[in-house]
Amino acid sequence: MNRHRPLTKLAHELLADKLQTGDKAVDATAGNGHDAVFIARAIAPAGCLYVFDVQTQALQATAERLQRAGLLDYATLCQSGHEHMLEIVPSDWQGRVAVVTFNLGYLPGSDKQTATKARSTLPALDQSIQLLKPGGALSVLAYRGHPGGEEEAGKVEAWIAKQPALECQIHASPGPVLYHCVKKPG
Repeated sequence: MNRHRPLTKLAHELLADKLQTGDKAVDATAGNGHDAVFIARAIAPAGCLYVFDVQTQALQATAERLQRAGLLDYATLCQSGHEHMLEIVPSDWQGRVAVVTFNLGYLPGSDKQTATKARSTLPALDQSIQLLKPGGALSVLAYRGHPGGEEEAGKVEAWIAKQPALECQIHASPGPVLYHCVKKPG
């Protein structure tokens, strides 16, 4: 655990080596758009990003943040649960995505009534493996300090332990935990 560096910053540092201009990427939980801006900046001007969230407020905040950064043209925003990625992302993206990111929990600044749940997150993680290219990265930042957060993080960790196609690092803190995984070749 590194007490001097927030896990959000560490996640971006670990993903930076996996992203380049022209890449395809997925932000499975838009939140307030910080990951979307980071990814869009890395893949522009030739890349494409799909961004998912069930909340209008999250997608609006993300769109505004992307617009201010001049990056909105590189993102497709989808008001849908992340468990529907394979239904929405173009089928020719399977096995070609550089990065898939998740920030699990609730929308910062919201009423906390809507939060991610393992019942939709685990199918979305399964779909992420299908989307990732060999050497592509899966980043899951699980916030544990809200009702159901500890349970969801535990189920994600159990899911990761059963994935032979992934090589994973776990970075824990007293609050959130970061799972950074890379899809193995072949």
